[in-house]
Amino acid sequence: MRNIEKSNHFYDEIKALLHHARSHIYSTINTTMTQTYWEIGKRIIEEEQHGALRAAYGKAILKTLSDELGREFGKGFSVDNLENMRRFYLAFQKSETVSPKFKLSWSHYLFLTRIDHQEERDFYEIEAIQNSWTLREMKRQFDSGLYERLKLSLDKSKVKELSTQGYVIESVNDMIKDPYVLEFVGLPMHSSYSESDLETRLIDKLEHFLLELGKGFTFVARQKRITIDEKHFAVDLVFYNRLLKSFVVIDLKIGELKHQDIGQMMMYVNYFDRFEKTEDENLTIGIILCKDKSEALVEMTLPKDNNQIYASKYLTVLPNKEELQKLLEEDEGE
Repeated sequence: MRNIEKSNHFYDEIKALLHHARSHIYSTINTTMTQTYWEIGKRIIEEEQHGALRAAYGKAILKTLSDELGREFGKGFSVDNLENMRRFYLAFQKSETVSPKFKLSWSHYLFLTRIDHQEERDFYEIEAIQNSWTLREMKRQFDSGLYERLKLSLDKSKVKELSTQGYVIESVNDMIKDPYVLEFVGLPMHSSYSESDLETRLIDKLEHFLLELGKGFTFVARQKRITIDEKHFAVDLVFYNRLLKSFVVIDLKIGELKHQDIGQMMMYVNYFDRFEKTEDENLTIGIILCKDKSEALVEMTLPKDNNQIYASKYLTVLPNKEELQKLLEEDEGE
């Protein structure tokens, strides 16, 4: 029996080495090809400039180059693909003397080149690298207007950091978004559903919900039961944020936020601070996710120095990016 176990372990080790080698080879090839596509784009632009930037000349270059490369290297060098390489260079022309180092796949960068504004494009590149986003995850974050939502939610002094450092969480305020986008639950905005339905869908799509919550979150409990003076209560969802070293309790409300909801959350937060958190952990954070809220009601109910309880709207459909941009313009004009 021992010999069989040793033999299986031996085979597993060899398989693991080969899987690692294949993964490394794929990563190396992908990085090399992405770098090469950038260099091709650079040479195309340089050749166009020699032709005095005439549009007809540029198109002729791409057609001739496509034919030439197709004969020697086969498929993959159509005029459209060469135009993609040209656009790739223009979007990531960060230095005239030093070529940038690319850490994402060609598919990632192809998508990024379609983002017009450089600061927004830089933000998604940094976040995709730091969080190992798949192309699908990056597209979802873009479609949900993550960049615009963070600009609306963050303190203005933090907004400039988005395009240079990405989404950095240093305080509770950095962590909160408004609104949160929960389109993955599959509940139309105006359909009839209960808080329990929403909670169940979030748990079923926990990986998606963690991605939407942001960095450092781990799931702790659902319907966490707490008892106060022999009365039982249940906290909808409990998470822990490793970056802030804090429990994060979430209450779901399918209608408009009421002052009683805020009072209930204050009770949950106080309970966790007194009976759940340890001395080396920070104060508990409470987030009420609601369909609608009155800013005046929230402001009047919470203490002025509040840094523990937050109320944010949630959307069950992807937001209109044009509307988010209008909100940003209004916010910047204030």
